[in-house]
Amino acid sequence: MTIPSMSETQAGMAAAPAFDPRAEGQRLIKGWYASLQGANERKEPVANIFVMGNALEILRAFDFHLVFPEINSLQTGVRKVSEEYLRISEDYGMSPDVCSYVKADVGLLLKDMQHPSGKIPKPDIAVSSNMCSTFIKWAEIWERWMKTPTFVLDLPGQRAAGWEVRPGDERHRTDSRWIEAQFRDLIARCEKITGKRFDMGRLAEVEERTNTMVRHWNNVMALNRHTPSPYNAMLDGLTFIGIMNVYRGTAEGVEYMRRLEEHLRGKVARGEGRISGEKFRLIFSGTPCYVSMRRLIELFEVWGGTFVYSDYLTFAAGGLDATGLFYDTSRPLESLAEVTAIAAHRGLSHQFFSHEQLAQQVKDYAADGVVFHGIKSCRFVSSGMADTREYIARTLGVPSLYIESDLIDARYWSDAQIKNRVDAFFEALQQRGGAPGTQPAGAEAGRAQ
Repeated sequence: MTIPSMSETQAGMAAAPAFDPRAEGQRLIKGWYASLQGANERKEPVANIFVMGNALEILRAFDFHLVFPEINSLQTGVRKVSEEYLRISEDYGMSPDVCSYVKADVGLLLKDMQHPSGKIPKPDIAVSSNMCSTFIKWAEIWERWMKTPTFVLDLPGQRAAGWEVRPGDERHRTDSRWIEAQFRDLIARCEKITGKRFDMGRLAEVEERTNTMVRHWNNVMALNRHTPSPYNAMLDGLTFIGIMNVYRGTAEGVEYMRRLEEHLRGKVARGEGRISGEKFRLIFSGTPCYVSMRRLIELFEVWGGTFVYSDYLTFAAGGLDATGLFYDTSRPLESLAEVTAIAAHRGLSHQFFSHEQLAQQVKDYAADGVVFHGIKSCRFVSSGMADTREYIARTLGVPSLYIESDLIDARYWSDAQIKNRVDAFFEALQQRGGAPGTQPAGAEAGRAQ
């Protein structure tokens, strides 16, 4: 055997491709969709689940293929074909005011499950929860149309402003017992569907990988407290959260998040930001507009504004970004219930008490302003934004901007109107003594594709 010289070894190391979080994330998402192809024909179990309140670790322990309907819908927006699916569902009779995610999924059903990324398999079970009121009604559509058995998790949320679940207190123990009893029912259902006995050791293995991913995820979000921030929470962050959901509890997910943290730490050490000349640090509140996401980010970045944090990264992770929220793998089922109780509280609290969390995020990330994005077809998220804006302005004196469009419905995107509002917002920020300059760099730049 010939041992390579030091120079040859260094040359080989130099030739190794650098980690590209976006490209690798796209590769993994394509791999996930590829794994779904032919699952029904191979008689492999399939579960529909939502990104919040999903008991994912239990389903992984039974080797279910996991289908995320929200991700299917948002991908139609990313691929610029969502209008086709929306119009099909509206022609069928769905109201324009119905959640566009749901309408895109109904369009998918009416297209015989033909998705831009391949045919989506029919689920053997659907796990829903009260983390979003729409989830339950959405799952009922699958029950009626595909005869899919549905399991609905009832997860306790926050009782009052300022109230917090504390691990080990009586309320937390009561909530955990309630959730654990539901998990045991779900396990019995999964055993019947798959013909497999539940393996507690397998659940512990999945949980340990989730723990590792969450540690990296928490570190990744904390890195954006640096100036300049190494990534944009509403563009790059959407790729990251996609992997956190689709590959949660897997070896591939662990490796992606490990390399992501390493990559971003390198950027921080080199003083590299998402954009050169970061001037304004912003927080995004609300869900994205996937069909025009790049254009939206461009409108802010030409002014030197970058999103250092987004509360979407909290509730779209099901609350798993809470500090110290890890599974105890020595007692996997009980711990799963305990963590779910806290994560559900955190996720549900965003819907009703978002002002408390948002105020803390403004402080943690030294934000210059908050951008609220109202969603036309999601009043559940958007309805409290006016009150939250007033609270942030009154208690912290932080300016905010409100814009409105939709998740994936391009018909609600008004480029000229949103651009005017964004420009006025930055002009106001500058008048407050913010970053110098009167015109954004590249203000006349062409529209992002």
